[in-house]
Amino acid sequence: MRSMSIIKIFRIGAIFTILMCANSIKQTAYSFQSGVLNAIWICEQSQTKPDTYVAFRGRFSLPRSGDVKFHLLGATWFNAWLDEAFFAEGPARFHQDFPEYQVESVALAAGEHILAVIVHYEGVSTRILDDIKPFLACRIVTGNGEQLPIQWRCSSMDGYKPSVRRINPQLGWIEWCDTRKISEGWKAVNFDDSSWPNPVSVDPGVGKPQPLSTASTQSFYHTLQPAAKGPLAEVFGYEMDDIPARFFLRDLVCDRLPAQGVWRRYDLGRVRLGRPRFVLDLPPGAVVEFAYSESLSHGRVAPYITLSAGPSCNLDHYVARGGVQTFFPLTPKGGRFLEVHILADTSRLRFIKEEYVERGYYDLPHGSFQCNDALLNQIWDVGVETFRACAEDALIDNPTRERGQWTGDVAGVGMDIAAVGYSDIRLCRRALLQSAQCARDDGLIAGLCPGGEAYLATYAAQWVSACLHYRELTGNDEFLKTLFPYAERNLAAFEKYVTDDGLVDGLGWVFIDWGYRRNEGPADMAYNLHFITALRDMVRWCDLLGKTDDAAKYRTMQNKIEHVAEKWFDENLSQGKKGWQQIGYHSAVLGLRAGFFKGQKERDGIDYIKKHILRCFPNDPDAPRLGAPRMNNPRLITPYFAHYAFPLLIEHGEMDFVLQQYRTSWGWALRQGSATWIEVFDTRWSQCHQWSGCPTWQLSRYVLGLHTRYDLGDRHFVLSLFPGDLRHAEGSVPLPGEKGVIKIQWQKKDDGVHYDLQTPTTIYLSLDERLGEGKKTLRVDREFRHVFKNLR
Repeated sequence: MRSMSIIKIFRIGAIFTILMCANSIKQTAYSFQSGVLNAIWICEQSQTKPDTYVAFRGRFSLPRSGDVKFHLLGATWFNAWLDEAFFAEGPARFHQDFPEYQVESVALAAGEHILAVIVHYEGVSTRILDDIKPFLACRIVTGNGEQLPIQWRCSSMDGYKPSVRRINPQLGWIEWCDTRKISEGWKAVNFDDSSWPNPVSVDPGVGKPQPLSTASTQSFYHTLQPAAKGPLAEVFGYEMDDIPARFFLRDLVCDRLPAQGVWRRYDLGRVRLGRPRFVLDLPPGAVVEFAYSESLSHGRVAPYITLSAGPSCNLDHYVARGGVQTFFPLTPKGGRFLEVHILADTSRLRFIKEEYVERGYYDLPHGSFQCNDALLNQIWDVGVETFRACAEDALIDNPTRERGQWTGDVAGVGMDIAAVGYSDIRLCRRALLQSAQCARDDGLIAGLCPGGEAYLATYAAQWVSACLHYRELTGNDEFLKTLFPYAERNLAAFEKYVTDDGLVDGLGWVFIDWGYRRNEGPADMAYNLHFITALRDMVRWCDLLGKTDDAAKYRTMQNKIEHVAEKWFDENLSQGKKGWQQIGYHSAVLGLRAGFFKGQKERDGIDYIKKHILRCFPNDPDAPRLGAPRMNNPRLITPYFAHYAFPLLIEHGEMDFVLQQYRTSWGWALRQGSATWIEVFDTRWSQCHQWSGCPTWQLSRYVLGLHTRYDLGDRHFVLSLFPGDLRHAEGSVPLPGEKGVIKIQWQKKDDGVHYDLQTPTTIYLSLDERLGEGKKTLRVDREFRHVFKNLR
């Protein structure tokens, strides 16, 4: 497959502000009918069944050529075409009280135009959106602010058979469509829609709409070439017996059965979120099915999604109208491999165009990394590509299984990869804000939202630290002011579970890591250590906002939990080095990060962590494997928790150990044929998780040496370099929120590490104590060069 021209869906974002009063955090409901946007639907919303498709044609006239802005919002999924050209898709996920409309801008000629929109009302809650009433809202505004009138017509799209199969319990429906029942050419300007009824005005019951606070997603077009192809024949049951089984069990050789059609298989290069767009010449009634999978099963695409916690069906089904026709599913689905099956008379079947339209937020990265180790370079690249695959209107868990926005994915690895790869990290801000907007009634920040809300106590604690980290990366003090009331309510929810034994269970799901085993006793110590970090950061938060009394309150709670942790660590370490086995890998890492150990205990802790890692798979090929979520074992490590463990090791002089771990463990994943990172070190899990990509941000930060610290001042960076066993490295670090990158290169020579930094704008550079040589902060206008001696 080769990438063709990239057509970007027009990216216009506006700053999203929340107006809050002292007694209320959530905004009051605000009807679209008040003039902000007008919501329409084909009928009374209560009469609409789940999995319904409705077509809208909006005719408008432009008096003169110029730029036009389209404000679009719909539920729960829509595709839009402007004068027959694919134009936009959405909506960007939102909580019902806080909708955000997309602003798409385009230059148009004077005259009549048609905006054609298909709205798919799913009628079920998914990981993307909760079930909200069906509607479409659109406003068209000219460059001088004039709002253009739109003449709407609508029609039910009866060719779509409703509620055939869910993709899986986390997502919506597959598409099952007889295109013979859909009006041909309905998107065209000259289509006669006089028989179509006018839509009715509706109230979707959502809050006051605001412009989208990020850019819009983009469409990336890829030309496809089949990796394999051949004849096919049916072998299993009736059409509806078991749809994915029927697809997977077809005979793709036909050495004993007569062929009934053809199949083609495509490798998309890596897991992607998107949909095929094929132009085919077919006889009437031909069946076209597209199926997607993250990996091949017995050499072919199996349209099942692992770990779905229920039935899955990752395919779409169409019946051809006849003649030359474009097949373009409406809803994107995830996978690396695409397989098309066509049941038709092969003498009347012709492929005209085969392409794939990928949905994503980010194009190629602004940041970069190269060193003398080709494997590490590949590992950095795969981390960015995995991150890109998991970025659409949100940073998502996985593009195939659920597309869910988990707070822990953003608060941990996601924000750091975003910051070393791109100047725009607004998806992270929006995620932290939506986690707050979706807080539980007791104030606990959501761990998954805005669809399929779930509440993880650990993620709610990590959210506090993530808000402070976002300020470090952007210098955005207003963000902290906006979110402070949410932070207060969040910690008030925790406070009810603080006892003399520490923070006890009961608040919500305590997720530390896959494979984690909780310690005995009333308090889960790893959970308590996450909470201690949150309390320390909340004290910082209060100090920044000048809230002295609040800071004192949280400091008192912090001291209480810290006393419990100190006592627990002391009791375990009274057994000597054996006590580290009782403490366990996760609590050891979090305890060392929190500074609970000094001197020999600190050195023993670092030694224990290294030995634990080396006893686990992939380092030890005979060690237990994490084959499923419930396979907990004390001899397990995950790529996720390396986000916490490896910076600790690096900063304690173990960069060589960490680099070797990248080569061993992430190198093992590459040898399995993965082009994106798997969820854990086992191929039976999902094949695309950006939370497994911590080597990318760690190589950029520690090997290039530049750490973004806008909390210390605008364009402020800390230089903290750990070259390890590498001989040279070079790369670029994006300037947050603006164009341009800082370029870095260094090389080891006999007299030390020769470091060269070039910046397009003035920055301020603080050298860490290993490098400072008595200097504090340096102003760098264009270039910084220095030779660091005796540095590893």
